[in-house]
Amino acid sequence: MFSHQLRWGILSAGEISSDWASSFRAFLSPEEHTLVGIAARNKDAATKFAAEFNIPNVYDSYEDLTKDSEIDIVYIGSVHPFHISLGKLALTNGKHVLCEKPLCVNTCETKQLVQFARERNLFLMEAIWSRFFPAYQQLREELKKGTIGDIYQVNAGVGVIFKQKNWREWDKDICAGGILDMGTYTCQFASLVFEGERPQKILAGGHLNEYGIDESSSATLVYSGGKLATLQVHLKVEFPNEAYIFGTKGIIKIGPKFWCPTQLITPDETYDYKLPVVEKPTYFWNTEGLAYQCEEVRRCIQLGLIESPLMTHEESILLAEMREEIRKQIGVVYSQDEH
Repeated sequence: MFSHQLRWGILSAGEISSDWASSFRAFLSPEEHTLVGIAARNKDAATKFAAEFNIPNVYDSYEDLTKDSEIDIVYIGSVHPFHISLGKLALTNGKHVLCEKPLCVNTCETKQLVQFARERNLFLMEAIWSRFFPAYQQLREELKKGTIGDIYQVNAGVGVIFKQKNWREWDKDICAGGILDMGTYTCQFASLVFEGERPQKILAGGHLNEYGIDESSSATLVYSGGKLATLQVHLKVEFPNEAYIFGTKGIIKIGPKFWCPTQLITPDETYDYKLPVVEKPTYFWNTEGLAYQCEEVRRCIQLGLIESPLMTHEESILLAEMREEIRKQIGVVYSQDEH
């Protein structure tokens, strides 16, 4: 039985890792979680990161960190193509893994990494941080008690404009594009509402930019029993970034920024939530809440689980299949898809 502090290592010193560490320091109990070390491709960047977040150990390589017996689990905050190799490295060396979304670039890689973790009886979770926000906890309660009756339609759209030229818009070598990144949020929302059901059919369209990257997409997911989900991602215009669930007894709205929301509105009540207060400005929206998921990670490891019932391996595989089918219909192909 796991009982001591959960001892974390961080792989990658980029922007999302910075936001995650800020949330970690602000929200989690030091009696239950501790940051032990960091490694990055650039050791100078890791050293600077460690000083900023008071992390005691900096490693010469990712491998050195994963071999440290004083670390229980790694958080992988690298860009998408490195998730599978870093995940396997950590698991090979006996570490549990919380890996940024998307868990891997495509379905094949996702299944490989899941199987790799299962064979070693180690915890693995795709960091769908949305699922662990208080608003999502309340949403699950509303769905469970049937607040809006039978649900027939889900609408979720992410439309964001990055402040400066962003790799998501042009760098195909590191799997840029809206679907693989922000589209994970729309897919996970539909999957949550429809309880992990696999769509019977997906109909998708969109536009690619000059780099072969999807800058916009719209997908209709057809489910059994007359249910539909309409999912949109756009990198050129700003959306309200709210999500809606339509049932026979009313509507639930979640947002703003439905993937990291501070409000849930049901037909009977409005729930408002405050984010943890962090010491430095974050790079991304509402990432003060990135550490909510870490409490679930610790709970699962304490219980000897290798996956969270709130974000299972099978659902990560389903999300990979959904993203891949949407990409395929629009024409987004990465080198990983050709293997």
